[in-house]
Parts: sequence; C-alpha cells; structure tokens
Amino acid sequence: DLSRLRPHVVLAQENTQIRDLQQENRELWVSLEEHQDALELIMSKYRKQMLQLLEGRKREDAEPVLKVHQANSGEIESRIDRICEMGEVMRKAVQVDDEQFFKVQEKLAQLELENKELRELLSISKESFEVGREDLPD
Repeated sequence: DLSRLRPHVVLAQENTQIRDLQQENRELWVSLEEHQDALELIMSKYRKQMLQLLEGRKREDAEPVLKVHQANSGEIESRIDRICEMGEVMRKAVQVDDEQFFKVQEKLAQLELENKELRELLSISKESFEVGREDLPD
C-alpha cells in the first residue's frame, strides 16, 4: 500500500508545483502588461511636454533638443519592441508548459490504466497457478 501511495504523493506535489508555476506565469504576464502600459503613459506625457517645449522656443534653439529627443525615441521604441518580443516568448512558454502538462496528464492516465490491467492479469495468473497446484496430487 505504501508503494502505491508514493507515486500519488509525488504526482500531487508535481501537480501543485505545476499549478504554482502556471499562476506565477500569469502574474508575470500581468506585471509585464502593467509595465508596458506605464511605459506608454510615461512616453505619451514625455512627448506632449517635448512638443510644448518645442512650440515655446524658437526653432533654432529647439533643434538640438529635437535631435536628442529623436535619438531617445528610437532607443525607447526599440526597447518597447524588445519588451513586446519577450512578452510573446513568455506567452509561448506558457502555452508550451500547458501542452506539456496535458501530455503528462494523458500519459499518467494511460499508465494508470495499463497498471490496473496488468495487476488484474497478474491476479488471474496467480489464481490459476494456485488452482493448478491444488489439482496436483501430493
């Protein structure tokens, strides 16, 4: 009985760990989306302020600021693109983890069924062996 309980305990622990990891993935995904939203808000405010600054000054004075702003905007856009790519990678990783989890669950069900059938065959075999021994003369 103890040998039968051990795999179930291990599987229960693994299932708990898998659920914990899936929850952590969801939380990380939500956190990533929140960071992206915050970054977009900050950038929109920054752009608005820069436009106000540029409108308030003469064109000659604003030219160096505009160049720096354009350079920073390009760098920030590339970072946003990288963040989006990382989010997509995380989304795919979650999908792969989910698929792997379902495959493991399916394999576990198959093995449990096979184990049950083998135990039944073993039981039948033992019974027929014992009946055969009883039929033999002493």
